[in-house]
Amino acid sequence: MKAVVFDNGLRLDNNYPMPEHKKGEALIKVNTIGICNTDYEITLGYMGYKGILGHEFTGVVEKAENKDLIGKRVVGEINCGCGECEWCAQGLERHCFNRTTLGIWKREGCFAEYVSLPEKNLLVIPDNVSDEEAVFTEPLAAALEILEQVHIPPYKKVIVLGDGKLGLIIALALSTAGLDITLVGKHEEKLKIAAEQGVKTKLLSELKIEKAYDFVVEATGSISGFETSVALTKPRGTLILKSTIAASKEFNLAPIVVDEITIVGSRCGQFAPALRMLEQKRIDVKPLISDIFDIDASIAAFERNKEKSSVKVLVKVN
Repeated sequence: MKAVVFDNGLRLDNNYPMPEHKKGEALIKVNTIGICNTDYEITLGYMGYKGILGHEFTGVVEKAENKDLIGKRVVGEINCGCGECEWCAQGLERHCFNRTTLGIWKREGCFAEYVSLPEKNLLVIPDNVSDEEAVFTEPLAAALEILEQVHIPPYKKVIVLGDGKLGLIIALALSTAGLDITLVGKHEEKLKIAAEQGVKTKLLSELKIEKAYDFVVEATGSISGFETSVALTKPRGTLILKSTIAASKEFNLAPIVVDEITIVGSRCGQFAPALRMLEQKRIDVKPLISDIFDIDASIAAFERNKEKSSVKVLVKVN
């Protein structure tokens, strides 16, 4: 099968072995794939992963023990737990110490013609949600995870740093909760996407850097974004970290201690609420799509994803 593989370099392999059909797992013919910043960070060394990339997909089930799944369009939760530990018992497979993670850790990803995932990880896509919309389920779930982790009163000021794909989705998702949100970024054309859906926006160059925000969401994908986020957080405020970055740097943590800032790491979220939001058309993700490539042009798609003007790049598997 065709697959996009990272092993000391990114390449399209036209003869990669098909996934082994394991007990309890479904074999899915992939239809649509989303390129995530995590995919790019992996090519820079993040998690030390090698293999098929990708964790955002839609597809059709071809083989499964649950016959009701066969022929259904699905998305899939990316974390696969052991099913036996205290975290799995709580439905928090994303924190299982023995988990595998699709295209990120010890499990081949979805950037291929076929992918295998546990049947329990699959969710059927509603009929009124297109593949191009449903492929946003994973990043939208990650955005909604913030509301699961942190209670944000509607009278508190929230700022989201970063106008890339994740920052935009976070701002759009949080805005549905009636929060006072400002999205900050460097690109007017990207900020316009959120502004057209009712989100307040501001260019970083015009933002006054002061401790004025109760909740700060860092989604810049850059090291400097963390420092700016700390500088914007009120004493006893909350800083929510969303970026996964392969680079490293020394930080002065004294302001966090002195201002008694609470730091919350936030990663994956539950797919079901994200799919419901897409089904109910509470946000419109289609304006985030910058380009759609065929899988044969996957390397070009990754190059397009690196361009500053790009938001979300999708790949279609025919």
